[in-house]
Amino acid sequence: MDLRIFTEPQQGATYDTLLAVAKATEDLGFDAFFRSDHYLRMGTVDGLPGPTDAWITLAGLARETKRIRLGTLMTAGTFRLPGVLAIQVAQVDQMSGGRVELGLGAGWFEEEHKAYGIPFPKEKFARLEEQLEIVTGLWATDPGKTFDFHGTYYDLTDSPALPKPAQRKIPVLVGGHGPSRTPRLAAKYADEFNMPFGSVEDSERQFGRVRAAAAEAGRGDELTYSNALVVCVGRDDAEVARRAAAIGREVDELKLNGLAGSPSEVVDKIGRYAEAGSSRVYLQVLDLDDLDHLELISAQVQSQLS
Repeated sequence: MDLRIFTEPQQGATYDTLLAVAKATEDLGFDAFFRSDHYLRMGTVDGLPGPTDAWITLAGLARETKRIRLGTLMTAGTFRLPGVLAIQVAQVDQMSGGRVELGLGAGWFEEEHKAYGIPFPKEKFARLEEQLEIVTGLWATDPGKTFDFHGTYYDLTDSPALPKPAQRKIPVLVGGHGPSRTPRLAAKYADEFNMPFGSVEDSERQFGRVRAAAAEAGRGDELTYSNALVVCVGRDDAEVARRAAAIGREVDELKLNGLAGSPSEVVDKIGRYAEAGSSRVYLQVLDLDDLDHLELISAQVQSQLS
């Protein structure tokens, strides 16, 4: 079971804070550092000092880390044109020496689009499908050849399809709860399917849908299946309660909907997700100043799973 650290910087974080978390992620033996792609805080937090851009952040981290994978859950398809996104991600992959992964989603948070003047189209899912085809098609085009795409929403003619990533193929993540279109997109374009904030039962059901779609598309059992879950671990009940209060959540709710409690409780619940088919968990860490939390997870959760 791979454990990855997943952050939500729109809730309030500077680049230096994210760098400290990324370095701790690397030093403590976690597999990867991922971040959300949002420009507006959610809930009652103040979000200060303001948002950071996902791919600018990852570009900086690419030069300041050496081992960990770097990526997004999920890059919003509404934020960037697919040709530009392919260039950005390929460049960050080069900067990292081939450690980048791209989670790409349709985009959903209308308020942040209004706040920063970003168009919020109605037909987001159909656009996402074209975006996935364009980004993966540009990367897959042989050097010296050109890429063309003529769709409903995007039109590319004689693209040199440059630059190329450092990796032969950048892993692409698709995720979500949708029962039909989401599995189909994952089966067609993804290397990994991510189930965000779902129960063990819902994850098992959705993984089954994706496997069926992949089989129908002629793919073997080659996809990675993962979960994203909030994490809140403590050595005792008091420490769990303190960490829950720091992120404005209740312990019982966190235990129901995420990975919360003692290290042994969290290990047991991760085991249930593994039985459902998951081989990777993105630990949503909401208090980015609590690096002791990461140390505890590394020492007493990750050590048992590896």
